[in-house]
Amino acid sequence: MTRLGETLRAYQARDPAARSRLEIFLLYPGVHAILFHRLSHWLWTHHLLFLARLLSQLSRHMTGIEIHPGATIGRRFVIDHGMGIVIGETAEIGDDVLLYHGVTLGGTGKDQGKRHPTIGNNVLIACGAKILGPFTVGENSRIAANAVVLSAIPPNATAVGVPARVVRIAGERTDYTERVDQIHVTDPIQKELQALQSRLEFLEQQLEKEKRL
Repeated sequence: MTRLGETLRAYQARDPAARSRLEIFLLYPGVHAILFHRLSHWLWTHHLLFLARLLSQLSRHMTGIEIHPGATIGRRFVIDHGMGIVIGETAEIGDDVLLYHGVTLGGTGKDQGKRHPTIGNNVLIACGAKILGPFTVGENSRIAANAVVLSAIPPNATAVGVPARVVRIAGERTDYTERVDQIHVTDPIQKELQALQSRLEFLEQQLEKEKRL
């Protein structure tokens, strides 16, 4: 199977709105951005830097997705909607990764050389998430919507919040092809706050009873 065929099948598997591979090929900006990037990356690696950047800018204006030609992207990469996605020059993306709109794989502005994140295989990054810095997001991990990730994420984990906090998925490999869910994410800090609130309400009730005696 060709890499284009793999990508179209991945879109079909992960997007319930996709009706046919022809529709995906013709109408999905994520597919167009990937095709443009494959060519611009080839130009970049063959030291045709101006042409590579020119093509990447053309792709940005056509799709709303900005991928630097120096970025390395694996197989079956799926971009859902895609508007506002930014992928930096030294970003590395593994196989079977799913990105939603508004995602940034960027730098902090203070690093030299490798400046952008490395995304492992089978990672889901939900809408609006920002991953900033030259660290690794481990395979099978999930980044929740609007999370801001500033440090490494271990494999099989979920990151939530600003700045992002990590919740391990103990030994469970999440199959995003069969089960895509970017909103039902448990925030452990929120659970602790709810427990404290329940305890406070209980103590207030006990004080009220003492006052009545």
